[in-house]
Amino acid sequence: MAQLTQPISPAGARPAMEPKSRRRRLRSGAGKQGSGGPFAYIFLIVATLISLFPLYWTVVAASRTDTEIVTPPTPLLPGSHLIDNLKIVWDQVDMTKALVNSTIVAGFVALSTVMFATLAGFAFAKLQFRGRNALLTIVVATMTIPPQLTVIPLYQIITKVGWVGHIQSVILPSLVAAFGVFFMRQFLSEALPIELIEAARVDGASSLRIIWHVVFPIARPAMAVLGMLVFVQSWNDFFWPFIALNQQNPTVQVALAGLGSGDHTIDHAVVVCGALVATLPLLLVFAVLGRQIVGGITAGAVKN
Repeated sequence: MAQLTQPISPAGARPAMEPKSRRRRLRSGAGKQGSGGPFAYIFLIVATLISLFPLYWTVVAASRTDTEIVTPPTPLLPGSHLIDNLKIVWDQVDMTKALVNSTIVAGFVALSTVMFATLAGFAFAKLQFRGRNALLTIVVATMTIPPQLTVIPLYQIITKVGWVGHIQSVILPSLVAAFGVFFMRQFLSEALPIELIEAARVDGASSLRIIWHVVFPIARPAMAVLGMLVFVQSWNDFFWPFIALNQQNPTVQVALAGLGSGDHTIDHAVVVCGALVATLPLLLVFAVLGRQIVGGITAGAVKN
């Protein structure tokens, strides 16, 4: 009597036949992304509204009078005094000059920090030289020094060179930041394969060409993030610009310090209106660099 035997498939091999219901589920789910349930959408909507509420309240307060803001009940709808408050802002301080100065300072500091930090981060991440780890340790250790300790010697220096009241006194001390160097070093250590650098050198590329055609394209997402962070930090910096500059040549934060005061009272609506004017450029920078961040991450996620 012949014995019926079933062939044994190799380990890990897919069975020859699968149930029709399983094959149907696999075909229907191929290429689809998981969709969130209703609770996920509700949570996202609530989180978005909570995040946008401070900006909305700034618009409401900037379009009201000081009496309407401080008198209960608190208004929740925009008023009709926005143009009047804007006129008061421009009458009390030179807001146009402050916006121009802050744009120059923040833009120059962001560009220089991104450039120098990317070059230094590439050197610390991929180049071999004596004392690399010791130098990186020193750079990181400088982040533990409070900026208040450097105010007196820094002010003495700008006084001797005659830079008090000039924007270069705010730009030059901030051309590069230790955080930016460490940030770019960590990113390039993981994102930049050493094989790309070696292949470029085999093809005869110089160091400058490698940096321009290999390092910068790969580092673009991190450069956009670092540029946005440095721009926002420099735009919102108040302590050192308040010491080095004055109301005749202010940045935005220095101008806001002299806004809304008069007759021993503070007009809160005018102050909030000035803060709204100072916030709009930051939203524009985030909108521009946000696209670069998403585009760079998407480009880096594609595999050949």
